[in-house]
Amino acid sequence: MPLPDPTSGLLQFSAAPAPSTPLGPFEDSAVAWATWVTLMGFVGVTALALTAAGPVARRIGADTLAAVTARLARAAVVLAVLACAAVLTDLAHAGDSGGFHYKAAWNTLYDGTNAGRLSGLEVTLLLVGAALIAPLGFRAVANGPARKGLLIAGLGAGVIALGTTRFSDAMPEEWGRTLFETAMWMLHLCGGAVWLGGLAGLALLAVPGAVPPAERAAFWSPTIRRFSVAAMSCVTAITLSGLFLYWEHVDGPSQLFTTMYGRVLGVKILIFGTLLLLGVFNQFWLHPRIDALRAAGDERPLRTILVRQFPAVVAVETLLGMSLLFVAPFLHGSARNQAFQAETAKHSATAISPENLPRLPDKVVSASTWVLGSTETIVLIALMIGGYWYSGVLARRRTAAVPGRNPATGDLVEA
Repeated sequence: MPLPDPTSGLLQFSAAPAPSTPLGPFEDSAVAWATWVTLMGFVGVTALALTAAGPVARRIGADTLAAVTARLARAAVVLAVLACAAVLTDLAHAGDSGGFHYKAAWNTLYDGTNAGRLSGLEVTLLLVGAALIAPLGFRAVANGPARKGLLIAGLGAGVIALGTTRFSDAMPEEWGRTLFETAMWMLHLCGGAVWLGGLAGLALLAVPGAVPPAERAAFWSPTIRRFSVAAMSCVTAITLSGLFLYWEHVDGPSQLFTTMYGRVLGVKILIFGTLLLLGVFNQFWLHPRIDALRAAGDERPLRTILVRQFPAVVAVETLLGMSLLFVAPFLHGSARNQAFQAETAKHSATAISPENLPRLPDKVVSASTWVLGSTETIVLIALMIGGYWYSGVLARRRTAAVPGRNPATGDLVEA
């Protein structure tokens, strides 16, 4: 009798294929993208009207305030209605039966389950937000005393609707960790909504008709500076929450290349990095020169270049933001678990079904984790504050260097 080959078991043992990690159907991702774009756009456009564009337009005059608020309000209402349709489409497409079943989706709202309550709350709050903002689409109301209250209430409804997408639909086992994760997701989503939705709102205001030509110089410079404060705060929030989510789901840079989750996350990081570079360009080159041109009060060729360049840069940033939101729905699972499952499959004698794949326990937060996280938070906030301060210094230097400007009064000296 021949002796058994000691390597035959090893060959069988290592023959099991690694578990696949599909990106999921493109149709599902497209529906999810439409939901994120419209929902976050509603929040961002409303926040822009409340915090940046509106206050500047008010100082210019009632007509400008009415025109700016009305345009942004109409866009916000359209986005809220489209977000409701996208949420229902997402629910209608859920399940393995294929097709879209809107009646069944409608019946899942407030069906007694926690998931049904959250979906129902999301749709309800979007409709409430649209109803609150809709009167501001009329210029007679857009510059009236109810403007600020309606914007605050509509923004609150939109933020809670955005939060329902990440609120837990089951009783948490660890309340502290769940609350912290939810807070990080809210920072991530609200930061992205105010930043990217605000960019879309700025692009909308750059279209002729919202701001009269004679008032554009007085409107755009302070609006850009105000939005820059919000945008830099949002970048800080996105970066800090993103670092936490990276720590939670990725066990090192190598997993950005060896797992599907990591590769998708890598694409998302590249797009985010490009947006940051454009933001740096705006903050330290474009915005200070716009301030200087406003102080100059002439029609030099550079003014024409900047007037054309600013809408183009905002449009590119908006498109990149929409691309970022398109990539996000492809993030499934965790790079840690995908790497662990692939390694487990290598040492398994038989293929393991996807539902039986092992999972790693959640990472344990230690004292060093808190120290590192606190250090990252302090450093990022200091960098953002320092960057905003220095860009202001550049703007003041270039403005002061404009010929014919009286530094004592800050006004242009007439010839």
